[in-house]
Amino acid sequence: MYIVLPDHSKKQLPDRSTALDAAKSISLSLGKEAICAKVNGNLFDLAEVLPDGCTFEVVTKKSPEALSVLRHSAAHLLAQAVLHLFPEAQFAYGPSTEEGFFYDIKFSRPLSESDDLPRIEAEMKRLIQENIPIVREDLTGEQARQTFAGQKYKLIHIDELAKDGKSLSAYRQGDFVDLCLGPHMRSTSQIKAVKLMSTSACYFQGDKNNDSLTRIYGTAFFSQADLDAYLQLLEERKESDHKKIGRDMGLFMISDYGPGFPFWLPNGMILRHQLEEFWWKLMMDNQYQVVRTPQMLSRELWETSGHWREYKQNMYITKIDGKPFAIKPMNCPGAMLVYQNSLHSYRELPIRYAELGLVHRHEASGALNGLFRVRCFTQDDAHVILAFDQIGDEIRRLLKIFDYVYRLFELDYHIELSTRPLDKYVGKISTWNKAEDELKLCLEENHIPYQINPGDGAFYGPKLDFKFRDSLNRVWQCGTIQLDMQLPHRFHLTYIDKDGEKKEPVMLHRAIFGSIERFVGILTENFKGSFPTWLAPEQVRILPVAPEDAEQAAYAQEIQKLLQKDEVRSKVDDRNEKLSYRIHDSQTLKVSYTLVVGAKEAQSRLVTYRIHGAKDTRTVPLSEFLSLLRKDIRTKKARRSYPN
Repeated sequence: MYIVLPDHSKKQLPDRSTALDAAKSISLSLGKEAICAKVNGNLFDLAEVLPDGCTFEVVTKKSPEALSVLRHSAAHLLAQAVLHLFPEAQFAYGPSTEEGFFYDIKFSRPLSESDDLPRIEAEMKRLIQENIPIVREDLTGEQARQTFAGQKYKLIHIDELAKDGKSLSAYRQGDFVDLCLGPHMRSTSQIKAVKLMSTSACYFQGDKNNDSLTRIYGTAFFSQADLDAYLQLLEERKESDHKKIGRDMGLFMISDYGPGFPFWLPNGMILRHQLEEFWWKLMMDNQYQVVRTPQMLSRELWETSGHWREYKQNMYITKIDGKPFAIKPMNCPGAMLVYQNSLHSYRELPIRYAELGLVHRHEASGALNGLFRVRCFTQDDAHVILAFDQIGDEIRRLLKIFDYVYRLFELDYHIELSTRPLDKYVGKISTWNKAEDELKLCLEENHIPYQINPGDGAFYGPKLDFKFRDSLNRVWQCGTIQLDMQLPHRFHLTYIDKDGEKKEPVMLHRAIFGSIERFVGILTENFKGSFPTWLAPEQVRILPVAPEDAEQAAYAQEIQKLLQKDEVRSKVDDRNEKLSYRIHDSQTLKVSYTLVVGAKEAQSRLVTYRIHGAKDTRTVPLSEFLSLLRKDIRTKKARRSYPN
């Protein structure tokens, strides 16, 4: 047998060689460093036999996948520690996450974060010191049922896997065994640093009709130093919490009279308006037609679109004239009706409808989180209706738009291709395959790297998700491009082709911000409230040193009028307070530029200005300051800096 290495060379191996055999054959040191392998692009346990002719890559601590494997192993370690302390516990699922891991567990009593988590963590650290080997076992369905007899949720999972014809495997470490596909670390001692963070309530398989469980969150790293740095980052995130900043800056509020329904306050409306103006110009520059569709539409429409079947549990439903209506959870069916309103020729395609559409979705109360998870939000939607052979060109256009927007906000992103869900989808599998292949081709032809996110597509089509990392090292998913060959068919959309025949178009859904609410929340934390000047609710605050001095007061008002003429959002703070207090207040409210004008400035037409967050000041002629301010706003720089 042979394997194909990352440099595309082939390496011959004895038949039935394992991933560990292959790693050792490359070098003994690599065999020692190996955590697992990537085989044909998928993670693979070192003990598994390699398929002939596979692509092969060794995963070490330096690999991007290594932390995920470590944290998955830490989740098993958590479960083993829980079993020792709570022998009656029932275990559900324990995956790794972007920043750690969790395990959903049924306890016989409520768990105390202050008392129980330290006990569990101490037991985990004891098990790390024992250096227990972690060993993979392949099981038949019957063997798995015997192994996990008495574990209710594992037996349910075994039956689900057996029904789908999937192979079963488990990982054993000492007296603990867990149903798992793997791979994992070789022993518990390789899990160098762990920390249990918090608990929350959850439902088995996320279904509120199922048992209520306790979810324990934790994280793990390859060194204590990395863990300490992460815990420090979490403290920084607390200071950057958009809920706190939003309250301090007067951006938004949430009322008990409407949980999950944000109120936009005056400063928040300024910020939101600037984003919407930016969005509007972006649409006009890229040949979009802006529309607005109704908030509430009849059940028949949602049945035609498929939402009634696939999404009814998340929709707010009422009756009008005795007929069921639903507040829209998505804007797409409305766009279908707009297209149907007139006949269309192939010469018009692509037709690009854009909408800042307010949508409502029922979210569980426990999931609500400031602006990040709400029950109503404004989606910056667009629905591009086009011929199938136009998909490649249109996606290329969209990729440029997305890149421009995210770079403007200094957001590094990557793209994930989300494919057909296993069960909740509409349409033929052959249609889905065709759509997924087209998206892959568009990315590969343009040499754009991407990851596969299997089974996470929308119920009507595959999608490209744009995920970016903010200044606090968190990953967010906001933008999306979704290829949909279902809705145009379900709504019988047609256009007249060059031969005079009716043809069925396809559609691209796309959102750049994702939602205005969530995007504002992300920007608030990314910039820690110190927004780019063009977005900032208050751009300039003018502070006369001695407000009672007529010359200083008059000069401050003159500057204010000049700024208002340039449509700069500014304010004169002439309160009878100490200058240091007023400067501190301006900095606390994260005003972009604080101007101080005293006798010298008033007599010489100067301004002394401080950029928010800076310790030093600059004194320049008023005309020079106005020029640099105009440039800052016009160029939409993400970060302010003093000129060289």
